[in-house]
Amino acid sequence: MTKYVGVLTAGGDTPGLNAAIRGLGKTARGSYNMRLIGFYDGFQGLMQDRTIDLDESTLSGILTAGGTILGTSRDKPHRMPIGGKLLDMTDAMVDTYHRHHLDVLVCIGGGGTQKNANRLKEKGLNIITLPKSIDNDVACTDVTLGFNTALGIATEAIDRLHSTAHSHHRIIVVELMGHNTGWLALGAGISGGADVILIPEIPYNAEKVAEAILQRSRGGKRFSIVAVSEGARSIEDAAKFDELSNAKETSQSKAEKQAVDAKIMEFQIQQTGKTMRLAQQLETLTGLESRVTILGYVQRGGTPSAMDRLLAAELGAATASHIEQGDSGVMIAIKNQATAPVPLEQVVGNRRTVPLDHFWIETARCVGTCLGD
Repeated sequence: MTKYVGVLTAGGDTPGLNAAIRGLGKTARGSYNMRLIGFYDGFQGLMQDRTIDLDESTLSGILTAGGTILGTSRDKPHRMPIGGKLLDMTDAMVDTYHRHHLDVLVCIGGGGTQKNANRLKEKGLNIITLPKSIDNDVACTDVTLGFNTALGIATEAIDRLHSTAHSHHRIIVVELMGHNTGWLALGAGISGGADVILIPEIPYNAEKVAEAILQRSRGGKRFSIVAVSEGARSIEDAAKFDELSNAKETSQSKAEKQAVDAKIMEFQIQQTGKTMRLAQQLETLTGLESRVTILGYVQRGGTPSAMDRLLAAELGAATASHIEQGDSGVMIAIKNQATAPVPLEQVVGNRRTVPLDHFWIETARCVGTCLGD
């Protein structure tokens, strides 16, 4: 009996999404005679029932293409923008699922997608997810789709900044993505030979960063590269954020929680431009000219690396196999260099951060990199 499989990509785009769609599609069609239906633009397309048949012609030639042929969005099933309002459209998505007689819906995405997919699972749908994120922050998997490519792009950028930093005898502060985890900044910083690496897991002291730069200057080094994760915070800002987070957890009433949420929002707005402020602070403390480079979305674009293509093929093929076995309610993860199904409940609400005893941190310290503490 032919199984019908729905597929969508949600959240931010990453390199390797098309390769994952291809890996799933070719395995599902060729090995198990399944039929695949793609939904455009994430959960929005599922709600609106905008589809494409993922047949042989559609899957052809997409292995090396960046982005996603299905498109993506950050819209949430329970907070869908409709007519200027945010409405719960979960039931409409359930109707679409049944209208196409789907046996399972595959959702490819990061932490937010895992949460949204779990909401559909709680509505009785058969759901399987795949982990993707250049931040590498999805829980319960050793690596996420897109991270390796972004790591290579960020490393190459730092490599290129070395020459201009050396030529002009400057401090170059380069901001990398990563949200609230430091995998990308830490990995690229070590690979690119950054002199200072600042990540969210280790609150930094700007004066200690400045002293590390001055030590290099006194030793005859006439430039420094500072790799900063977008989520990195000073010791003072980290303490303030922890205070607000604790206040939210201990709030008793809805009004109290809303008041704390407003303060958190204000705090986050104040954090805008913090990398520029850090550069100015380091310039003042060291007397050395500083410049800022913010890599931004360039880290998410372009052709996926060989490792991400391999990962995509592995995850896609494994997903088709688990569908054939009748599995659902799981994320297909990478554990100890092999695929493994993980219950969605274990993934949702958790984040994979850099452990303070991780060998990357130990390596950075061993080679003399300042981590701001």
